[in-house]
Amino acid sequence: MRCFIQQVEKEHTLSNNRWKAIMTQKIILIDYGLGNHRSVQKAFNRIGIDCVVSNNLLEITEAPKLLLPGVGHFSNGMAKLREYKLIEALNEAVLVKKIPILGICLGMQLMTSFSEEGNENGLSWINATTRKLGHSIQQLKIPHMGWNNLIINETSQLFKGITEKDLFYFVHSYYVNCNNQNDVAGKTSYGNKFDSSFQHENIFGCQFHPEKSHDAGLKILKNFSNL
Repeated sequence: MRCFIQQVEKEHTLSNNRWKAIMTQKIILIDYGLGNHRSVQKAFNRIGIDCVVSNNLLEITEAPKLLLPGVGHFSNGMAKLREYKLIEALNEAVLVKKIPILGICLGMQLMTSFSEEGNENGLSWINATTRKLGHSIQQLKIPHMGWNNLIINETSQLFKGITEKDLFYFVHSYYVNCNNQNDVAGKTSYGNKFDSSFQHENIFGCQFHPEKSHDAGLKILKNFSNL
């Protein structure tokens, strides 16, 4: 692992000014070619928190906090992470250095061990799989798109100040199923209940889009930035 860090430092040397700018930020928003980075960045700016969009390996391994966004197909997401050569740097940051990271939508799903979407292995940061939503619920539209509340694990740091009356915006056809219920931070009912948020040590995930969920979503981003 030390060899990897030395390689990163050599290949991704930053100017002093750039490095100072990065380290004054609380959030590094990971750019791997998928996801609406601008809407997430604007949401953080609304709560007075600057974030840097980056796929620089050194910035990622030295970040105060990380956010993995994403929309689209699971297997394409994993292919993009490999294409951008991000997986080893992310493993170093998340598993070794224990940097807090929040995955949103596809970003949450990529943290699981396997997805039915493309029958693809994921990052395996959390003991969970990604499954197709609503196999037998014919009366419900897929994708699940719109506003829903959460059944909250009140011990979760992510949901401080959030109640089950608050609504969050979803758009997805697949969902995360946690094998360890202790990792579940929130559930949502769409025909059946599914795990819509998880928390495992420094690893956090939201199936919904906090950046599109008005004040309640901004509160979650604020809670994450304050970890």
